[in-house]
This record gives sequence, C-alpha cells and structure tokens, in this order.
Amino acid sequence: MSKKVLIVSGDAVEALEIFYPYYRCLEEGFDVTIASPSVKKLHTVSHDFIDDMETFVEKPAYGIQSDTAFADVNPAQYDGLIIPGGRAPEYIRMNEALPKIVRHFFEQDKPVGAICHAAQILTVIPDVMKGREYTAFTNCKPDVTVCGATYIDEGLHTHRNLVSGRAWPDLPGFMREFIKLLR
Repeated sequence: MSKKVLIVSGDAVEALEIFYPYYRCLEEGFDVTIASPSVKKLHTVSHDFIDDMETFVEKPAYGIQSDTAFADVNPAQYDGLIIPGGRAPEYIRMNEALPKIVRHFFEQDKPVGAICHAAQILTVIPDVMKGREYTAFTNCKPDVTVCGATYIDEGLHTHRNLVSGRAWPDLPGFMREFIKLLR
C-alpha cells in the first residue's frame, strides 16, 4: 500500500517549498494531500535575496490546488506530514484545527518535515517541541527557542521523527531524509 503524505499550507507559501516536496512525493509513488484553511487554489510566492537588501523579496508565483480543509483532516489517515515555509505559517497557525493535526504526527512518532518558516507553526504545540532540536530560517530562531527547543544552526537537521531545513536551497537533503524516515 502506498504511503500517504499530508502537506499543510496556505496562501503565500514559498513556491519551491510546496512544489518540490509535492512532486518528489508523487515521484516516489506516495499519495499526497494538500490541506489548507479552506479548499481553494493557493497563491504561492517566490522568495529571493537581492544585493544590498538585508532581507528577502517576495514575488507572486504559481498557483496550486488544495485538496481539503484543515477542519476535515483526519491525521490518523496519513503516514507523514510536510510543513512548507514562506509567509503561510504565520497565519495558518491561527487555524483552530491545525494544532491537533500537527500534534498527532509528533505523538504518534510519524515523520514530520518542517522547512524555513514552518517553525512558526510548531510554536502552537510548545509542550511537544520542548527538548527537541531543529533548524529553521535564521530569523525564526526565536520561534524555536520560545518552545524550549534547541535551534540548530545548520541547513538540515534530523532529530527523532523531525526533519528540518533552513530554506529552499536545502530541499534535496530535506526530502532525502524525510523519505528515508517515511520508508
């Protein structure tokens, strides 16, 4: 039977951080579901750095269709969870159904992949993240440490069932390690 992977996201998700895992999982033969606050075409964005600017710029990117709403997700039906970054985590973490979904994967010791700003979502389950180690986009270090977790200053880090990456350039290793845990 094919593994089932849930990707949770919303508008302003970093395009590479949703498309790369989505297509990589399909390539492996996994059944992939994208969940968001409501079923809709999600508007992705492209983040990049330009000379002489101290932060990244954001430009509109491709659309991607979500399959289900957070409120309708039964996390027990999935074998793994991927949380892409971008600006989406900042607002989807406020959805009342999302903490229960994310908590399930940690409590059941199922593989979780969290990249870039996904650390903002993990702040809604601080009791679960306490004592863990993970990386994230460097500006999200406070989101990691406020949970009582240890920020790892590397592009890629695996600790127990959590694979974490700093940003989209880390996607090849991130997906390699996530798939290894899922298998």
